[in-house]
Amino acid sequence: MREIFGDISGGGTAHKAGPTGEGGDLAHLDARLAGAVRSGGDSTGIVMLQPAECVVWDGNPRDVPRLTPEGCRSLIESIASEGGNRIPVLVRRARDGAEIPYELLVGSRRRFAVDWLNHNGRPELRLSALIVDVSDEEAFRIADLENRERADISEIDRARSYQAAVDRFYGGVQSKMAQALSLSNSQLSRLLSLAQLPEAVVDAFPARTELRVRHSEVLTPLLRRPELRAAIIEAAVAIAAQQQQRTANKQPLIAAAAVLSRLRQAATSEPSKPEPVALMAGGTKVGVMRHGRGGVVDVSLSVGGDVDVDSLLAELGRRLRDARQEGMTRAA
Repeated sequence: MREIFGDISGGGTAHKAGPTGEGGDLAHLDARLAGAVRSGGDSTGIVMLQPAECVVWDGNPRDVPRLTPEGCRSLIESIASEGGNRIPVLVRRARDGAEIPYELLVGSRRRFAVDWLNHNGRPELRLSALIVDVSDEEAFRIADLENRERADISEIDRARSYQAAVDRFYGGVQSKMAQALSLSNSQLSRLLSLAQLPEAVVDAFPARTELRVRHSEVLTPLLRRPELRAAIIEAAVAIAAQQQQRTANKQPLIAAAAVLSRLRQAATSEPSKPEPVALMAGGTKVGVMRHGRGGVVDVSLSVGGDVDVDSLLAELGRRLRDARQEGMTRAA
C-alpha cells in the first residue's frame, strides 16, 4: 500500500483529471489506483461493495450533498458502459461498533455514480474498492492529494477542510501541517483566511467554485476592522438576495468580480452620520451631542450660571447610555 501511494505528502504537481475521472488523462492518484487493479491478485485488497456499505469519511473535504446526476453525468455513463468503476475507490475498515463497515477515503463521485445507477436500472453493479490501513492523518493527506486535482472541489471547501484539519491532525500548528502537505506557510495561511470568511459573504458570490483565495486577500483585512465588517456583511446579504432573485427569474448572476467590487465599495463608503442631538436641562438647550468615528461621541456644552447642574448631568448620562446602546445595536 505504501508503494502504491508513494510520497502522498508530495502531491499537487500531478496531472489534472479528465472530465469523467474514469478516462482520458488520469489524475496521479487515480493512475496508482488503476495500477493496483491491473496488477491483480488478492493481495491488492480489492473488494466489491454496495455503495451503502461505505460512508464518506468526515475528514474528506468533498461536499457530498452537492453531488448531482447532472454534475456526474459523464462519469455515470462511463461506469454504466464499463459495467463498474474501472478505478477503485479507496476505503478503510470502520472502527469497532460502527453500523457501516467501511469509511470512504477517496472516490465520492464514483460511489455516488454507482449508487445512482443501482437505483436507476442497474442494481447488479458493485463498487470496486481498495482496502487500506492508514491513520486519520494519512487518510487526510491521501484525500487532499486527490482533491487538489479535482476542478469540482471549490477553494472554500478545501480551505474549510484545512481549517478543521489543523487542529484535528496537527495540534493547531500550521507550520507542521504545511510541511506535511508540501505547502508554504503563506499558502496555508491564505487558505485558512479564506475559510474564515462569513457565510453571508460566501453566499453573495454566484457559486462557491467562483470564490477564490484572491478574493479573501482583499476582503479579510477589511473584515478584521469592526467599523467596516458590519457594512460588508450588510452589503453581502443584499447581494445574496439579488442573486436569489436573479436565479428565480433565470437571469445572469452577478459576476464574482462585480461582487468583490461592491463589497469593497461598501467598506470604503462614508457611513451616514446621525443627526446632532440637543441636550436640554430644565427646558433650556445647553449643548449638542454628535456621533463621531469609531463610536466616539462629541459633546459641546454652553452652560450658564442659572443651569441646574444635576438636571444637566442626568440628561447627559441618559443620552450617553442611549448612544452606547445604539452603537452596540449597529455593530450587532
